[in-house]
Amino acid sequence: MQNVPPEALGFVNTRTKNATRSADGLDRVWKALSDTTRRAILDFLRDRPRTTSEVVEVFPHLTRFGVMKHLKVLEEAGLVVSKRRGREKLHFLNPVPIRLVHDRWVSKYAEPWAAGLSDLKRDMEKTMEKVFEIYIKTTPERLWHAITDTEMRSKYTFGAVVTSDWAKGSRYEGRGHGNLIFEGENLEIDPPRRLVQSFRAAWGDDVKAEGTSRVTWEIVPVGDSCRLTVTHDQLREGANDQLYGGWPMILSGLKTLLESGEMLTTPGSLRWVEGNNQHLPDVR
Repeated sequence: MQNVPPEALGFVNTRTKNATRSADGLDRVWKALSDTTRRAILDFLRDRPRTTSEVVEVFPHLTRFGVMKHLKVLEEAGLVVSKRRGREKLHFLNPVPIRLVHDRWVSKYAEPWAAGLSDLKRDMEKTMEKVFEIYIKTTPERLWHAITDTEMRSKYTFGAVVTSDWAKGSRYEGRGHGNLIFEGENLEIDPPRRLVQSFRAAWGDDVKAEGTSRVTWEIVPVGDSCRLTVTHDQLREGANDQLYGGWPMILSGLKTLLESGEMLTTPGSLRWVEGNNQHLPDVR
């Protein structure tokens, strides 16, 4: 096979979610995809990013070292992007190299106008995904309640009063001092495990211009605690960081509220205190 210069491939490095060029071309992609285990790992990563431990659990016939070797091959091919979360790594599927292989070896046999559509599709698919994960010592039911209850939500979400009937397809909104802050639709409702919502910011013209993105809340019991993963995706590449920059404060405030019943001294929690003199109810 003729070698293709990396510049022609336009691989995207989603560690920073900025368009960069791979140094490896197609050879490493073909090598990575030639192994059935590595293809199975990509299938496992398709729905959401996974930690190394989660990948190991799904492939019990492999040692942890063996799984890490496969992940390294996939990373070097640009098919997987990994981010460290504390002592673990979170692994994301990056479908761009597969898309580019398809475009190079399939679309050239199609009608000439198909290439133009492929280029347009590739440009439109340059999106960002932000993932936030936290462990909270609580039950899934209490965590779900804290996410969907108007009073509790306002105590860690910058004072926003979030209301909805929490039915699939219904609308939700967050208001502060009577003004709309954000809104969207409840796309998936599966209490107390999974909540998927569209998200439109409304607190300023700059964020309004970003349009609609998506937020997914996933709750997984782990012993006497829960792992909460919030994925904010379908963001425009280079989107205004106001859209997702507040998630660490929001989730930290949620954790503190559920574990201690106290307010966390971050803007996400203190803004509620500024407008409310009442004491917190018992949430234990």
